[in-house]
Amino acid sequence: MTLAPAEIAPVVQRHWLGETARRHPTLIIGVLLLLSMAATALLAPYLGTVDPVAVAPVKRLRPPSELYWFGTDSYGRDVYSRTLYGARVSLTVGLSVAIFGTALGLAIGLLTGFVRLLDFVVMRVMDALMSVPPVLLAIALMALTKASLGNVIIAITLSEVPRVARLVRGVVLSLREQPFVEAAVAAGTPFFRTLWRHILPNTVAPVLVQATYICASAMITEAVLSFIGAGTPPQIPSWGNIMAEGRSYFQIRPYLIIFPGVFLSLTVLAVNLVGDGMRDALDPRLARRM
Repeated sequence: MTLAPAEIAPVVQRHWLGETARRHPTLIIGVLLLLSMAATALLAPYLGTVDPVAVAPVKRLRPPSELYWFGTDSYGRDVYSRTLYGARVSLTVGLSVAIFGTALGLAIGLLTGFVRLLDFVVMRVMDALMSVPPVLLAIALMALTKASLGNVIIAITLSEVPRVARLVRGVVLSLREQPFVEAAVAAGTPFFRTLWRHILPNTVAPVLVQATYICASAMITEAVLSFIGAGTPPQIPSWGNIMAEGRSYFQIRPYLIIFPGVFLSLTVLAVNLVGDGMRDALDPRLARRM
């Protein structure tokens, strides 16, 4: 029996999805878990939440119940609502840092790997930034500015750029010795065209994988900054400051830390699973082995 073109496409799509799920289950699990967290953040106003910053002192420190699913904090605020809205902050920081940090690191790595004159100077600056732990560097940068979501993103981005730049530089140094790049240079191909056509496409796979790990690291760093009071302002609910406000009551109300901690752990786990799955799918050596 011959299938029409309109009937072939769904069959091919189902086969591709089934083959991907069989070969890379961690990627599928990570994507589904991450999508569920993103849906939770986007649909927070429609998931039975209330104003996450509304204070009700008479309802303070109430345990989880049918009315307050995750209980209330020391100010009487609904922990369930604050936890769901906190997902917006973590995902925004993670995605923003991954995009901006990867873009800056990619540009720096391409130029320094291909231009020897820039390599020594720029890489020494990157080495100096990498010598400082990301959390300490972010704290130092936040100390120079006021607490805001934008400043948190900038501070964490600057601490992540050197890692991407180092990765891309190493890939470019190996690619520039390849015959197809040498042939392009010998043929008089313009500098930026060589980078765009011959170098950049070969850096996409490792950079995408690194971007997922940067996203996970950024969410943890943001939670640490908020936990110690150097991150987002207290009026913006984030998983870090929710746990910070609940640490004084952990022995009598452990849910104040457990619920946002579980959400943070699941989100970071989802991003790491996506990164591992992408690495397995994009690495031709692993693909042949599987």
